[in-house]
Amino acid sequence: MQTKKFLRFGGIAAAAVLMMSACGASNSGGGYGDDNDSAAGDKDWSKCAPGADGADLESLEADDDKKVKFAVFNGWDETFASVYTIKNLLEQDGYEVEVHELEAGPAYSAVGRGDIDFHMDMMMPTTHASYYDRVKNDIDLQGCWYGAAQNTIAVNEDSPAQTIDDLKTMGDDYDNTLYGIEAGAGLTKVTKEEVIPDYGLEGYEYKISSTPAMLAQVKKSTDAGDNVAVTLWHPHWAYSKFPMRDLDDPKDSFGDKEILYNVGNKDSVKKFPYVSQAVKNFAMTEEQLADLEALMFSEDEYNGETPEKAVAEWLGDNPAFAKDFRAGKLEG
Repeated sequence: MQTKKFLRFGGIAAAAVLMMSACGASNSGGGYGDDNDSAAGDKDWSKCAPGADGADLESLEADDDKKVKFAVFNGWDETFASVYTIKNLLEQDGYEVEVHELEAGPAYSAVGRGDIDFHMDMMMPTTHASYYDRVKNDIDLQGCWYGAAQNTIAVNEDSPAQTIDDLKTMGDDYDNTLYGIEAGAGLTKVTKEEVIPDYGLEGYEYKISSTPAMLAQVKKSTDAGDNVAVTLWHPHWAYSKFPMRDLDDPKDSFGDKEILYNVGNKDSVKKFPYVSQAVKNFAMTEEQLADLEALMFSEDEYNGETPEKAVAEWLGDNPAFAKDFRAGKLEG
């Protein structure tokens, strides 16, 4: 997830630095898992269906105040895709949308304090459980927009392994190498501590480097027609750009899939009822999100440099999305 070259957005940078120590570090370098211990067990998070809270925006009046602030998380591509898409759609309705790039912990604190009005990347029931517990009395849930977030090991689609268990006896097919991402990522932690020992993959060289390096290896192997095994996650644009597929995880070492929720500051939800409903209307399928992320982040497209242009092009190529969004008919 570290492929972006976005400019930082100002306004609360100093507060973010101070809040980092209080809230803990966010996912470092991509992949899901912030090493949070809380279960946030006061809600059945699996019950949310993306887009289920949608309603026709034509039946609502625009908010009196049209200046609204959203947060995006450093290093999390899907939050840039969702927020910059809704930014485009709200600006068509005359809103002025500020986007602030923060680490996950400070972003939650900022929404809880009202410095930020909304964010769209609460991963539940596990990854962001402790963040939610810290601010749950100051925020309101605004529906969910994506329901298939998952860590995984992926391989090129024409390679022989079908399950992670197969890798143990197929090391020669993959050069006995598993390519990873950043050392501090939750995905790296769970791979080292759970997946490798569970499946007896100690004979593999686990190359921990960076997300760009992992993706460069996927491209290199794809171009050469070689097999490759990498740690990856959903949602990610690599599935749209390269012929990759997930290996089954029969031991459930990576855990259950997670759902991406929207949240808003309690006062902001009352202040911006139109924006609140617009956020609830938002939903994307895995194919839609992968296509948009590939356009936004791949080197031969916008390379993470101009998210507004990438979103504008994608919406232009997918006119039904905006129509269904306004009608409250999007489904994840």
